Amino acid sequence: MKNKSNLIGQIGEDIAAKYLKTKGFVVSAKNYHSRYGEIDVIAENNELILFVEVKTRCANSIATPAEFVDRRKQYKILTTAQYYIYNNNVVLQPRFDIAEIITAKSGDFSDVKINYIENAFGDDC
Repeated sequence: MKNKSNLIGQIGEDIAAKYLKTKGFVVSAKNYHSRYGEIDVIAENNELILFVEVKTRCANSIATPAEFVDRRKQYKILTTAQYYIYNNNVVLQPRFDIAEIITAKSGDFSDVKINYIENAFGDDC
């Protein structure tokens, strides 16, 4: 049985995946694991492959969701993405994004804001 935190994260990942689909991307993997780490959502179109870290927080959080993606987490995502690219013969341009899913102060998902940050990291890691 999943705990509340895992369930909230899963709902946030589902919201991010639906958002990407509306932008013309096909979700090729969710919760992709390797020995290096985990990537929440992997999506692609004809040009790009996106490696997306999804952070779900309520509106009264002490920091923005993206601020929780520190350099250590970025490194794990980059390394996992390299592993994925190599093992799946990916020829698309990779991009590293963060999807901030912000719920109401009560944590209610009926009023959700999505702040999608393209090219959130990768060049300076």
